[in-house]
Amino acid sequence: MRNVLRAARITALVAVLVVPAASARAQTAVPTVTQLRLTGVVDPFTADYVRAGIDAANAQGDAAVLLTIDTPGGLDSSMREIVQAILGSRVPVICFVAPEGARAASAGTFIMMACPVAAMAPGTNIGAAHPVGVAGAIEEQKVTNDAAAYIQDLAHRNGRNETWARDAVVNSVSIPSSEALRIVVIDLVEPSQSALLRALDGRTVQVAGGRKVTLHLAGAQIRTRGMGLGAAILHALLSPDFAFIFFYLGLGLIVIELLHPGLSIPGILGAVSLVAAFVTFGLLPVQIIGVVLLLASALFFLLELKHPGLGLATVGGVACLILGGITLFNPSVPNARVSIWVILPVAGFLVLFFGTVVNAALRARRLPRAVGAERLVGREGVVERELAPDGVVRVASEEWSARSTAGVLPAGSRVRVVRVDRLRLDVAPIQDVTPTEQETPASPGPERGNS
Repeated sequence: MRNVLRAARITALVAVLVVPAASARAQTAVPTVTQLRLTGVVDPFTADYVRAGIDAANAQGDAAVLLTIDTPGGLDSSMREIVQAILGSRVPVICFVAPEGARAASAGTFIMMACPVAAMAPGTNIGAAHPVGVAGAIEEQKVTNDAAAYIQDLAHRNGRNETWARDAVVNSVSIPSSEALRIVVIDLVEPSQSALLRALDGRTVQVAGGRKVTLHLAGAQIRTRGMGLGAAILHALLSPDFAFIFFYLGLGLIVIELLHPGLSIPGILGAVSLVAAFVTFGLLPVQIIGVVLLLASALFFLLELKHPGLGLATVGGVACLILGGITLFNPSVPNARVSIWVILPVAGFLVLFFGTVVNAALRARRLPRAVGAERLVGREGVVERELAPDGVVRVASEEWSARSTAGVLPAGSRVRVVRVDRLRLDVAPIQDVTPTEQETPASPGPERGNS
């Protein structure tokens, strides 16, 4: 009995000491916030990244998700995937347009309207959410109406200015952070994310299913979740600057392939570059006038190839290139444009290229054929690599690119040069020489006796 009483006293003492300690630890646990960054074009890579980050925050039981935004817009389907992830999150998502100079344009405006908390840093802007197609023209009226209804519903859900939200879609209006706060488009303007979290501490917001959640963010630990390396590289390539570079690089490589058919590699790389450019064009508000000017500049440079000398064709090509880069994207979308520091180096490189390399190559093509190569006509050689009909032969102790005039010739065959075409030899096979009857010794016959 004494042992039983002793065990009971020990158990009670442990309960007195452990339970308050556990309760104290629970009360002093540091809240965690998952930080995600939506920068650049809203594309499938960013949509997967944001959705996965929000799912992870829900699984970990974080206090909130902090989504920092700086985007010119992007793909409608990717934007809707992000909005669905925000609306379905049990963890409050805080959208913050930052740093100073950032913007939430086009698709970014829809995402801001969907967030339970929408905040901006000073010197940022929001709006210009009009649907824009690949041609830079306004989409069909039903698409605009659908987008307007969608953003109005998102604004109504979070108690924001529905009239302005519709105006951002229909009339492509854009406003700075101070005006957005004044007309209740956003909830706060704060200079930094730490100031934002302090201002939100204790605020109650609505999350998935209409549930109310009180934010406890004082002293929260921020955990930044990055995009995977492969997705980050592909996402970085989907920008106005890279779209311009890929488009013009693709045009140039296709021209090289047309001028020198059979090279294959320039044609393949050119096709890949054009595909990458048009994929980006589908995500950004590209204007048809910009594309036409870039095509015109390529035609001017092609004329310069035919009539070299840095004449009017080069001047026209450079002018169309610069104007095409400037007008390639719709100026109503903030910062969705090609940097002038990308356009000017490309134009300068083309002037230098056509003024030196192309002119030198074309002058070399007009020179008379080398006398030494002409002397090879009539010389004999040996096939080093099978002619089918192109291959390699060895003539005068040197290897030459060659073409057979008599079909396939295997390696080791003896040939004679019949023609020189620049640096390629046309060769014909040399028939094996068979001994004549005079050269063949007479075989001894049977002796004949005297009759």
